[in-house]
Amino acid sequence: MAEEVKVKVGLSGPPPMKAGFQYVNPGQEDQMEISGYRPSLVRKVIVWFFIIITAGLLRLVFYWLPHIFIKCTHSKCSLPEAKIVILRDQYLQWFVSTVQISSKNGQPTTSAMKDGVAGIAFSKSAYSSNTPLKMADSKTSTACESEGRVSEVDRVLELTRNLVRYFITKRVKYIWDPDSQTFKKLEGLEKQTKCSYFHACKGLTYQQQQERMAMFGTNSIQIHVTPIIKLLFKEVLSPFYIFQLFSCGIWFADEYYYYASCIVVISVVSITATIYQTRKMQRALRDTIESSTIVSRLSGDTYVDVNSDDLVPGDIISIPRNGCFMQCDAVLLTGNCIINESMLTGESVPVTKTPLPNPKMSKSQEDILFNLKDHAKHVLFCGTHILQTRFYGSQHVKAVVLRTGFSTAKGELVRSIMFPKPVDFKFNRDTYIFVGILAAIAGVGFIYTVVLMVQESEAFADIFLRSMDLITIAVPPALPAALTIGIVFAQRRLKKSQIYCISPRSINVSGTINAVCFDKTGTLTEDGLNMQSIVGVQDGLFTEELHDIKALPHDQAHLLHVMTACHSLTIIDGVLSGDPLDLIMFDATNWELEEPGEEETSRYDMIVPTIVRPKGSRSSNKELFDEEFKPMHDEIAIMRQFTFTSSLQRMSVITRKLGAPNFELFTKGAPEMIASLSKPETVPSNFHEVLINYTKHGYRVIALAYRSFPTKLKYTKIQRIQREQVERNLTFLGFLVMENRLKPETTPIIHKLLDANIRTVMVTGDNMLTALSVARECGMVGENQRIILVQAFPGTPGKKDPWLEYMYTEDPDDHGHDKSTKETKISMPFDFHTDSYYHFAMDGKTWAIIRKHFPLILQKICVRGTVFARMSPDQKSQLIEVLQELGYFVGMCGDGANDCGALKTAHAGISLSEAEASVASPFTSKQPNIECVPTLIRQGRGALVTSFGIFKYMACYSLTQFVTVLILYWIFANLTDFEFLYIDLFLLTSLSVTFGYTNAYDSLSKDPPLVSLFSVAPVLSILLHMGIQTAAQVFCYFNVQDQPWFVPYKINEDDDYTSYENMAVYVISMYQYITLAIVFSKGRPYRKTIFTNYFFLANLFVCIAMTVWLNIYPTDEVAEFFEMKPAPSIPYRCVYLGIAVINFFLDYFLETFIIESYFVQERVQCWIEDLFSNSKYQYEILEEDIIKDKSWPNVSSEETLAQAFERLDSQQVRDFDQSSLLSSLLDSASETQSIRSLRSLEIETSQRGPVFTREASNVSDDIYIDNDDESQLIKAVSPSLEGVDMFPDLDLEEEVTNTSATNK
Repeated sequence: MAEEVKVKVGLSGPPPMKAGFQYVNPGQEDQMEISGYRPSLVRKVIVWFFIIITAGLLRLVFYWLPHIFIKCTHSKCSLPEAKIVILRDQYLQWFVSTVQISSKNGQPTTSAMKDGVAGIAFSKSAYSSNTPLKMADSKTSTACESEGRVSEVDRVLELTRNLVRYFITKRVKYIWDPDSQTFKKLEGLEKQTKCSYFHACKGLTYQQQQERMAMFGTNSIQIHVTPIIKLLFKEVLSPFYIFQLFSCGIWFADEYYYYASCIVVISVVSITATIYQTRKMQRALRDTIESSTIVSRLSGDTYVDVNSDDLVPGDIISIPRNGCFMQCDAVLLTGNCIINESMLTGESVPVTKTPLPNPKMSKSQEDILFNLKDHAKHVLFCGTHILQTRFYGSQHVKAVVLRTGFSTAKGELVRSIMFPKPVDFKFNRDTYIFVGILAAIAGVGFIYTVVLMVQESEAFADIFLRSMDLITIAVPPALPAALTIGIVFAQRRLKKSQIYCISPRSINVSGTINAVCFDKTGTLTEDGLNMQSIVGVQDGLFTEELHDIKALPHDQAHLLHVMTACHSLTIIDGVLSGDPLDLIMFDATNWELEEPGEEETSRYDMIVPTIVRPKGSRSSNKELFDEEFKPMHDEIAIMRQFTFTSSLQRMSVITRKLGAPNFELFTKGAPEMIASLSKPETVPSNFHEVLINYTKHGYRVIALAYRSFPTKLKYTKIQRIQREQVERNLTFLGFLVMENRLKPETTPIIHKLLDANIRTVMVTGDNMLTALSVARECGMVGENQRIILVQAFPGTPGKKDPWLEYMYTEDPDDHGHDKSTKETKISMPFDFHTDSYYHFAMDGKTWAIIRKHFPLILQKICVRGTVFARMSPDQKSQLIEVLQELGYFVGMCGDGANDCGALKTAHAGISLSEAEASVASPFTSKQPNIECVPTLIRQGRGALVTSFGIFKYMACYSLTQFVTVLILYWIFANLTDFEFLYIDLFLLTSLSVTFGYTNAYDSLSKDPPLVSLFSVAPVLSILLHMGIQTAAQVFCYFNVQDQPWFVPYKINEDDDYTSYENMAVYVISMYQYITLAIVFSKGRPYRKTIFTNYFFLANLFVCIAMTVWLNIYPTDEVAEFFEMKPAPSIPYRCVYLGIAVINFFLDYFLETFIIESYFVQERVQCWIEDLFSNSKYQYEILEEDIIKDKSWPNVSSEETLAQAFERLDSQQVRDFDQSSLLSSLLDSASETQSIRSLRSLEIETSQRGPVFTREASNVSDDIYIDNDDESQLIKAVSPSLEGVDMFPDLDLEEEVTNTSATNK
């Protein structure tokens, strides 16, 4: 039976909730424990009594730990009675907030809480979000009343009808919910609100706006610049400066004026610089974040210009035609908006936002709850830049305010800056423990000093000063500042490499990374694609591939049309913009795109489509046109667009060719998805073989298809039909093959990481076959290594449990594994045998099934998983969380488009985005390739090793000086003021600063650096080095007393410490400080040799020269200045130089050949771990299990890869995700115009007649919408829907040829 092993895992996500505790935001990322407290007079009196007798020291401790102060001065109570709440988040950070009460209009109330919660008159008539709104003022009416719909905001306002009880923490407001008897986060309209609610809104009355303003506050993200005096007190009262202040007080009292004065000056400069930098950063953040503008808000029937700060959830605003910066989160109701969301995602490609579907416009749609994630394409997020709006006539592009202030998407990003996730790094934790150990050693010295001096009947003042002075020596006050030196220099070097860091503390963490996840497109491969070829289909067979689009035969014109029309391109400031793939595809056709401008839409109040036509087919000179002009029949109008969604893996457009009697649908998307939606007889039998042939060579393949609609399908139905009703029974047209080359830097960097034993993982939203090809090509998977494709199938009626299948992606004949393929949801049997190395690959759908039904297997797959394709942004974050739970230190490198969540989740996220420093990522590289990854890891390792070295140096420096003082205390002597000054300022400060200037090593070592100070090597190093230093000082102390010229030290009232004993220990200790700096300044494999650090070498030369001079031949003036008594014999002085040389070689031999030996680093370390902790990371345990268990996985060799994909595709079509279907149904039903514009169109039609006019082209015969279309359009608006088909029974299968013949 296997030995029980303690598993070390990395935690992610909120911890499990404990019984007996109350929580806010349960189960969410910001889950926090909450406890209520009320004042206690008795407790307060007792606490303040102890504060007084401790001269305020206890109050200072309470200032550092405010939650302890509340617990001591208040008594715990239930939340309904609480006056103050204490919260603790998952990172063990404490927050204290005062519970406040205000009236509904925002006025504070103090008398209502005299008897606890009884003073608050809550209305407890709870109601569902479907019941009519019940407001306090019966005269107040809203649009929601008429529709019978309310939102969560209305419910909250009703429940808190009289008084609002709340507290604020992390800039988030929590209000009391009397139903659940707890505090809940105040949220806007994004929760518990039906989609129909937004379309029913008609604006808010003045009273409602005031009530919501009192509830939600102003719509502003206020960044307060802290006053200088407050920053000063905050800085001075930090533990570090309090200890500095305490130390300086002791030194001044002991007449160490010079040294204490220098420390004061240094502290003042440091505090000033810190305050300046803090204020500068706060001002920069405020100037970047804070913004307000004038917006048009609906008030009654008119739009009124108001300040954006006055917006509240529920307001209806008008988006200006020339665009703007959004100041709130809002749901789009009418019109389209083209938006740059780079501030949020880092993706600079404009995206199109469409109106939120109105469920009441279609009987087939269910009125579901609004979901911010599912309906994100209809939401205008705060901070994004609206470039253009698409509108109709003089109608407004309207939106309903969803969230305001810090609740918006931009506000959440700002809060993540203001309240960052703490970097919980083992090295940092160990430093605090080690300082505690030094403090304990200081305590021993304190007792030693007190006992020694009491025996000599010393005065209390002297005893106090000497014992306190010893504490300031053993615990170095400069330790925190010294530990940041390596990080500061690493940050400067990263900046020179064009890697910018907004979280310097993450640099040390990046040095521990042992697994890196990469996005594919734009990260491993080039951003741009190159047109490779077109592979058409004719008579159910693939034709020869064409590299020149102009060579397309006439009978395959639909291939050309789908390339020219099926895209999301738009013209912004005269430049064609959009997705890079769409741009490359469209440019290859040599066509041009024309969009309606403001002039056309406002003048005619008509719906003007986007037009595509061959270049040069129509001159831009309007004077060339005459009455005899005949339009080109290749002109195509894009009437409606179904945008690309990752869940559906496709996009479509409905078009009408000039002069054609019917509409056509063009679709492009993932080959597997398009094939599943096409008529089987139009899909070639060798579909998967041809697809695999391209993808395995790294090509990106897009499938193309089309569908013709009957003539009776009119414009009205086209604008309101659901995409699932038209995106089926397609005619498969062929493949568009594009080459997505690897970046030249990718393969060498991947090999460099693998050579350093750093795992590389690809996580992409692209096709599995393409991902497998790229993984092979870049070297993530070795030439002789196998890839096992994992496929998961959900439960079926015949088989309730889901099952897994494993198969090789190569020729199965090459591997003789078992042919049993299925694995059910039971515990796995383990037979311990050896097995060769292989990689797992899976897609997002398989990930979702395994994550839900096979969590233990998921961990095993992630240990060997290398390729994860078709992964959504959430699944990328989930993968990183699983890797962290397994114990990996995970880095993530992505282009910022869909990787923000993963970049934020990883230990070190690196964004390759060109946008301003992504808030989600601590690191941003301006070089758009993965060269930044090994650079960051190298610099992180160098910074981490530097921090280790400086910590050991500071610890040994303190202990060395501690030993020196203890020896001199034995004779009641001490070091002089200027001796301390020379050691602490000249030697220690200069050496510790230049110590960290050594650059990182040029290559990555296979072995990662240590992350724990309590590993065998650092602890043994400090102990053995201190043994050598102590032995040398003790030898010199006794040796000088054996000299014939020696005169013992005599105690004197002037505290004159000039003596031979002082000289002996002081001179040898000076050499020891220099020796320790050299020995601990490690070079390879993590840092370059010290001989490349010219500043350190120059510093060493000066320090050694100065020390040798003070030792061998100081002038009388210098000796008097240092209050040092040199030995009268120069040969004897040279003895100390010899001892120092021996001391150096002993230290160097110890550190280089013993501490850094394989025996200590590996054998002893493993032995100690097995002896005391018996701990391993979980991924190590699972890796051992995988190697031993030869029976898993059971790999299939019964079918080819193409057959497996074909079967998987058919299975996925049968098991189509209903939730995705419902979401897409709502997305596709977006109206392109308001009811008002439809009515105005009806009036315009009756006035003008059936002709549809386009002034831009001066063509009167461009009949994209005929008279019958307009009549249908009018019918749609009519209250009587008689004769209007609501789509489910549409006969869309009618052949166009038949209808054309009938029309003729």
